[in-house]
Amino acid sequence: MKPATYAVLNLEALAHNLNTVREFADGAKVMAVIKANGYGHGLLRVAKALSGADAFAVARVEEAMRLREAGIRQRIVVLEGFACAEELEHLIDHDIDVVIHNFEQLQGLENCSHPGVISVWLKIDTGMNRLGFEVSDFAGVYQRLQNCPKVLSPIQLMTHLANADKKQDQKTAMQIALFEDAVGDCPGDKSIANSAGILAWQQARKNWVRPGIMLYGVSPFAESDGRVFGLRPVMSLRSRLLAVKQIDTGQTVGYGGQWVCKKPTLLGVIAVGYGDGYPRQVKAGTPVLVNNVRVPVIGRISMDMMTVDLQDCSDAVAGDSVTLWGEGLPVEEIAGYADTIPYTLLCGITQRVQIVEEDVSDQAKAKPSSVNS
Repeated sequence: MKPATYAVLNLEALAHNLNTVREFADGAKVMAVIKANGYGHGLLRVAKALSGADAFAVARVEEAMRLREAGIRQRIVVLEGFACAEELEHLIDHDIDVVIHNFEQLQGLENCSHPGVISVWLKIDTGMNRLGFEVSDFAGVYQRLQNCPKVLSPIQLMTHLANADKKQDQKTAMQIALFEDAVGDCPGDKSIANSAGILAWQQARKNWVRPGIMLYGVSPFAESDGRVFGLRPVMSLRSRLLAVKQIDTGQTVGYGGQWVCKKPTLLGVIAVGYGDGYPRQVKAGTPVLVNNVRVPVIGRISMDMMTVDLQDCSDAVAGDSVTLWGEGLPVEEIAGYADTIPYTLLCGITQRVQIVEEDVSDQAKAKPSSVNS
């Protein structure tokens, strides 16, 4: 039985997008960012589909542990590092790299009594003002890490770009220059570029790049979608028409009655709402594909349903296919109508949305599964 609302994942697109990253990366190794449940696509599913990546990056220790327990053998980097001695010991036991970004973590390494050693990425704050050591502290921290018996040599170095998605903003060039001045000729691999850095800032492509959103077929730039860069969307959110009905002039649609019918209108009711992760805040006129025809949203989004004007798809009937975003309707466009970013839509898919994986011949397998797979 096909679910009312489901997300079709084209796993071949993940592999294609990884290859596209390599085309832009100037020979750098690729640390695929699969945090936040693989940007809503499923942590383990994404890791297996991106088996060609040189390493994986996650935000938290528990994500890294899930990967190891599932048999993922690639290098794994925990971007937020560890919060306690127990987490550090787990990382050492499972051969997981750690990002060090504060003095408490540094002291935790120095005080660690575990017999093993760990590979460390030292993070420098060059202007994001979130995680990382100040540039003025770099030399002292680097020396302490070199002297720490728990830390494998050489120490790897990284920073994170704050404004790389704004191509004319000179903060990115300033951050790169600060990083290069701070690390000088220190040995060890270096990493700066996120997706926007990979696509727009050649000087940010060091030994390692860290693609995130572009792996899922999405552009990091507000002015374009992934197709501009040869990327393919991985997720298509789909549903079906629940009902088709005629409404008369003067009638209102949905909670609050904000949308008023100005002429006789063919109304479509779709089995999807904010309970599935579709953004409640989308504006009237947001496009939806019904039988591959673009039609506009009308009325407020409800928990389980939304409504559209079927004037341009007058032959639609209950049960017909609907695409909310994905193939043929970029998620970047829907994010614009919702005054948000594509990341929030992909990561916001809820538990009741079933996942259907596509095979390489684009024929959907009958394999509904959890979004957390």
